[in-house]
Amino acid sequence: MMQINGRITTVHENADCVARALTPDNLNSMTTTAKGDHVTTIITGSQLRSVIASIDDYLMNLVIADDACSSLSQRPQNNPDTGNRISRDRLTEETNGCNNRH
Repeated sequence: MMQINGRITTVHENADCVARALTPDNLNSMTTTAKGDHVTTIITGSQLRSVIASIDDYLMNLVIADDACSSLSQRPQNNPDTGNRISRDRLTEETNGCNNRH
């Protein structure tokens, strides 16, 4: 049986956020990690069509995660309505909310 192994590494302003947003959608044959400004995903499989489909889905999710994390990192730190700082917990909740994007 053929074994397919692949690695996708991308650079992001907020790599930790992107990796957290991608991880819940990973299949069992995928692992995603962040280190510095790099997000790396390892994909394995035994059927080429399945691996290609997984990569296609992953790349679409990657674009969405990067956009969401970039938007969050560019938000002003002060909430104009209340003058209160946006809490780290709220930012994490909003980032994790990006996970359901199918």
